Amino acid sequence: MKTFLNSLLVLTFLIPATFFGQSKVTGTVTDEANALPLPGVNILVKGTTTGASTDFDGKYSISVNEGDILVFSYLGYSTKEIAYNGLSPFNVTLSEDAGKLDEIVIIGYGTTTRKDATGSVESITSDDFTKGNIVTTENLLQGRVAGVTVNTSGAPGSGSEIKIRGGSSINASNNPLIVIDGLPITNDNIGGSRGILSSINPNDIESFTVLKDASATAIYGSRASNGVIIIVTKKGKSSFSADYDVQFTFGEIADQIDVFSADEFRALVNSQPINGTTLNTNLLGDANTNWQDEIFRETVSAMHNVTVRGSLFKALPARFSFGVTKQEGAILTSQFDRRNLSVALNPTMLDDHLKVSLNANLSFEDNRFGDSGQIGAALRYDPTQPVYDPTSPFNGFYQHRNGNILSNGTTNPVASLLQTNNQGDTERFFGNINFDYKFHFLPDLKAVINLGFDETSGWTNNNSVFATNDNVSANKSVSYQIRKNQSLDGFFNYKKTFGDVETDFTTGYSYQRFTNNGYFTGNQYDPQSFSDTFADPDIVLIGFFGRANLTFFEKYLLTATYRRDGTSRFSEDNRWGNFYAGALAWQISEEDFLKDSETISDLKLRVGYGVTGQQEIGERDLFLSRYRGGNANSQYQFGNTTITSLIPSEINPDLKWEETTTLEIGIDYGLFNNKISGSLNVFQKDSEDLLFNAPVPDGSNFSNSIVQNIGNLRIQGIEFTTNVDVIQKEDFSLNFNFNATLLDREITELAYGQDVTTGGIAGGTGNFIQLFREGEAPNSFYVYKQLYDNQGNAIEGAYVDLNGDNIINDEDRYLRANPDADVILGFQTSLEYKNFDFAFNLRANIGNYVYNNVDSARAQYELLQDNSVLGNIPTSVLNNNFQRTSDVINSDIYLENASFLKMDNITLGYTFKELSNVIKSVRVWGGIQNVFTLTEYSGLDPEVFNGIDNTIYPRPRNILVGANIKF
Repeated sequence: MKTFLNSLLVLTFLIPATFFGQSKVTGTVTDEANALPLPGVNILVKGTTTGASTDFDGKYSISVNEGDILVFSYLGYSTKEIAYNGLSPFNVTLSEDAGKLDEIVIIGYGTTTRKDATGSVESITSDDFTKGNIVTTENLLQGRVAGVTVNTSGAPGSGSEIKIRGGSSINASNNPLIVIDGLPITNDNIGGSRGILSSINPNDIESFTVLKDASATAIYGSRASNGVIIIVTKKGKSSFSADYDVQFTFGEIADQIDVFSADEFRALVNSQPINGTTLNTNLLGDANTNWQDEIFRETVSAMHNVTVRGSLFKALPARFSFGVTKQEGAILTSQFDRRNLSVALNPTMLDDHLKVSLNANLSFEDNRFGDSGQIGAALRYDPTQPVYDPTSPFNGFYQHRNGNILSNGTTNPVASLLQTNNQGDTERFFGNINFDYKFHFLPDLKAVINLGFDETSGWTNNNSVFATNDNVSANKSVSYQIRKNQSLDGFFNYKKTFGDVETDFTTGYSYQRFTNNGYFTGNQYDPQSFSDTFADPDIVLIGFFGRANLTFFEKYLLTATYRRDGTSRFSEDNRWGNFYAGALAWQISEEDFLKDSETISDLKLRVGYGVTGQQEIGERDLFLSRYRGGNANSQYQFGNTTITSLIPSEINPDLKWEETTTLEIGIDYGLFNNKISGSLNVFQKDSEDLLFNAPVPDGSNFSNSIVQNIGNLRIQGIEFTTNVDVIQKEDFSLNFNFNATLLDREITELAYGQDVTTGGIAGGTGNFIQLFREGEAPNSFYVYKQLYDNQGNAIEGAYVDLNGDNIINDEDRYLRANPDADVILGFQTSLEYKNFDFAFNLRANIGNYVYNNVDSARAQYELLQDNSVLGNIPTSVLNNNFQRTSDVINSDIYLENASFLKMDNITLGYTFKELSNVIKSVRVWGGIQNVFTLTEYSGLDPEVFNGIDNTIYPRPRNILVGANIKF
């Protein structure tokens, strides 16, 4: 008892002494590189739970005893441990840790690090973006991420076809879900715009995160089957800086489709090459016109961007940017103009417990659409005729005519382009406000609310005059459309470490609503053209989600995700779907047998499995009995009374989710202190109940085809990525990235095992060249096997009788190849030497085939007779001397291996540093876009949409010059 009392007495004196020994320490934490304050730095007294964080000005205050170890940690910076020496203020500097910067990964409803990621996730920041003439946001990704393909046409501001791992469907959408600052956007474009991302300024993008497998995407449930791309825009900073970027682009078409010149055409017509037909040589003219030269032009384009970052009122980090883009199209009259204004505000309040992020973006897009269909007309038009004719009654343009009567045949493509003024204008406002509150009474728990809004208004105004014998020879029409997208996401996140177990739990709710309505005036010059209005049913999506991340001993990781989604697209019986995923990871490099390895710096094994959904179909209310009012062309008259008809629409109340199950095994690796790093993934995706617009029996519905759940698709693949820092020195660095993807696709089931035709082609009515069939790849080409004579020349209309019934019909067509590449490769490298920088990127597709519809529908002698006039044809007709299109249109002779290697961009720059107290640096640079293409494909470009080349908007070769000025 006496001992206890003595101990208690000692403690009574020691406790106050301890309190009196503590000091209230203040100080400032700054960036070592620029001496700027760092807000939000975490400070912890090592071995205790005592902590604090810096305010907006980098200042902090904490109670500490002399000799205590203070731990300063900040995302993206090296953690620093310092013993307190009794002095105050106690100022500290932190240095950036490039390795840790790369580790930060944005995922659905949260963040993680590369080390802790259990799913297939790839993130690239602005430093890694593809460089060059980047007008639309998605092209920053081109060739950068394994399994991601971006196919963009040559039209100015053109939208793109984006696929992750080949998509997951065959008839519904294969577009990934795109999330901008927490706001999922629609993949539906609006009239007057070039594409869903064309209104967004690439200069405002900070990073992309691509979520590929179900473990990473399941948190988005019903819209995640095709993968997810998370876009984060640039935010405000407390320190002042300003940038001015300017770029000029000079472009020209590098190649053309070979057709006969005027002299060659005259000789060919005079040779009378068509069996059984005599061409009227009196129709030949005296001009020498290259019609492709006439409709294409050299282009000049410019982009300007001004960015200002800094602190408003010394308390509000902000970023303002303004951008102007003017891009001429290679086709006459084609033009894309865009103006962007963006604002980002990022204040912190309540002792850094409340973080607010406001992002607002306003864009104006002005387009003039040049009709790419006139490329085909330029191939066909008689090269012996002039562009202009002073005696022409058709506004001075030459047209085939007999007096004032237009002859039947192709019309002058230059006239069609110059006399058509098809303009589109859009206004888009989108953004979000995000509240991130860390509870005072429980700092491990935070609540996040994100409100998103996206509204786009689009107008199209078409004023055109066209050559015709009809009474109506002009068009004046206006259309208007407005789309709205409103979202609310709220979730709780709890992070806590219990001994050797790190926990991270998230649970939340999501609501999103899409509206779409507008009107069309019809041709106001045509009394038989009628106006129309529309108001689509709203699409409403509701989701409940949860995710748990557990890490044991910093080596073993577990992720479990669940989401329950509802959509207004389906009936009550099928409206709700359950989507889930689980993943395990083993950080092998943290084991004792590898922890001290100088060779293997990082090695992680991942296994993931999950189910995601798809509900992206055009129909919004297919499950309902619907009737639409007929227009003025569908009325009944009873006596003197006109009754507007009601027309029933197709219906399918049994429509349900398309579901994709993904299994993946992956390895993330790092060698030699992560100088070499990357990943290897092996995956299998099985999509069931495919949403497909397929025929139905006559009389069974109010349409001959409806959207149904009819089949299954399997995609298997291997992905490999490696990043190599070859040289990393103060004034010299060299690195490269290489990625490769191997894909195999197979339709495993179709309804009733029936083939489904697809891939419509030019060269007749109702022709198709592709097929969906069980056991084969989607969109496989469906062709006849060409026969050749002893000299190796193709025999016109002669094909192999594959079924041996002595009759050549569709039963003898076979499936050969498909338009999707078996192997997709990407390679990028960048070099910096002192003030010089150099970069280029390459892409390759191997095993993709293209059906050359330019030749199959045009390279036959009979087409020299263009109805009642003469028409040009490709010189490739000389390869086979085919006479008639109908005899050869389905021959496999037009199916070509379109594997290619492309250099998309190459740039060289020089930076002038510290020019004055105002100008920090000036970087001047030059480059080339679309440098070269190596391919055996005989057409203009092997990279076409859906594998059918029926003339494409050519991609110009561009010379680039630009400058970046930092203040």
